Amino acid sequence: MLTVRFLPLLAGLASTLSAQSVPAPTVAPNAPRVLRAARVLDGTGRVLVRQDIVLQGGRITAIKPSVGPLPAGGIDLGDRTVLPGLIDTHVHLGWYINSQDKMHTDGDGDAPGVSALAHAANAWATLRAGFTTVQSIGEADNAPLRDAITRGHIPGPRVLTSLGSLNERTRGGSPDSLRAAVRRFKQMGADVIKIFASKSIRDGGEATMTPEQLQAACGESMAQGLRSVVHAHSAEAAQRAARAGCTQVEHGVFADDTTLALFAERGTWFDPQCGLVFRNYLDHKPWFDGIGNYNAVGFAAMEKAIPLAEAGIGRAARTKGVKLVFGTDAVAGAHGRNAEELVCRVRRGGQPASDAIVSATSRAAESLQLGKEVGRIAPGYMADIIATAGDPSQEIEASLRVNFVMRSGVVYRFDGHSIAAGGR
Repeated sequence: MLTVRFLPLLAGLASTLSAQSVPAPTVAPNAPRVLRAARVLDGTGRVLVRQDIVLQGGRITAIKPSVGPLPAGGIDLGDRTVLPGLIDTHVHLGWYINSQDKMHTDGDGDAPGVSALAHAANAWATLRAGFTTVQSIGEADNAPLRDAITRGHIPGPRVLTSLGSLNERTRGGSPDSLRAAVRRFKQMGADVIKIFASKSIRDGGEATMTPEQLQAACGESMAQGLRSVVHAHSAEAAQRAARAGCTQVEHGVFADDTTLALFAERGTWFDPQCGLVFRNYLDHKPWFDGIGNYNAVGFAAMEKAIPLAEAGIGRAARTKGVKLVFGTDAVAGAHGRNAEELVCRVRRGGQPASDAIVSATSRAAESLQLGKEVGRIAPGYMADIIATAGDPSQEIEASLRVNFVMRSGVVYRFDGHSIAAGGR
C-alpha cells in the first residue's frame, strides 16, 4: 500500500481532478478574466502596485492599474504579493519514500501503479507549493508523468525531463557512442540531456569525464537542438563542462573563482544548491541509509559540503556575469519544500532576495529556453501566477507561504476565496 505520507496529497489530487479548477468561474470559459493585485513582482526585479492582470486563453493579455469595481468573475487577491509561478530547474519527481519508509528502488517490490501515484503526488505537492514549471532530470520514467500533466489528466507543474542520463561509461564511453546515446534520447522524446561529469559529493566529487567525452556529448546535444545539463562537483569537472560548451552546470560545490569566471566568460548557466537536498538527506538518514553510497562516509561528506555550498551561493551571486539559476535537486521527501532552498540562498548564502526570486522566475525560464513563455508577469506570457502572504522580496520566508496557484490560467489553489459577483 502507499505510504501514509502520500495520502493527504492524493486526497488533494482527487479533489482537484474532480473540480478541475478552484474556484470554478461562471463566466464563459474563453472570456477575459481579471486578477486584482495590491503588489506584483513581475519576475524581472520590478515591483508594480495596485494592478489588474487580465487573462484570456491561458495567457496574460494586459496589465493595467486597478480602477473601479472588479469585473464579474474576477479574483481579488487582497494584500497578497503576486509573482510569476516559480521554476525549479533541478528536481527528481520519480524519487519517493515507499511504504517501508525507505527510498524507492527498482527492487523494492512496488508495483508500477504505486510508483505512478507517488510520482503524481510529488507533482501535486510541487505545484501547490507554487512551482509551476520544473526540470526533472535523471529518471527514465518521467515521460508518462510529463505527458499526463500536459494533457490535463492530472495536476502538476509543467515538466521538462531528460528521460535518463549519460556518464563516462555509457555505451563504452567513446565520443561516437556518447553522440549516439544523445541521439537516442532525442528519439525517445527527451527535452534535455543529463550528463554525469563527476562523482557524487558522497564519493568526493572528482571529475569522471574527459574533455573529449564532454565535447562529444554536449556538442551532439546542441546539434540535436537540446540543452545539456551537467552534474559536476569539482572545479575541474565544472570547467571542462564550460569549455565543452555545455549549457548548464549543476551543483559545483568545489567551484572556485576561476570556475565562476569561466562560467561568466562562456555564458554557462550555473545551478548550485544551498541546503535543502543536504538537509533532507541528513535529517532523514533512515530513509536512505544502506542504499548505494548512502552510508556513514557519504553522510559525513554531505555534512562537510554544507558550508562550502552556502558560501558558494554568495560567491556566485557576487560574480559579475554568472548566470545563477534556481534548482533544488529535490529528491524523495523534499517535494513541495522547494522554497526552503530560496530561504537558504538568502539567509545562509547571502544572495539578495530580489535576485533569488529572479533566479527562480525569468532567469530560470531563460535557462530552459522558455524565456518568452513563462517566468514573467507580462502580456503574452502564460498565466502562471502565484501569490504569497507577505512580500518575498522583503522577507524571503514569504515564499513558503504560497496561498494562490494558477498554471496556464487554471487555479489549482486559492486559500480564502474572494471572487467578484458572477463567479464563485
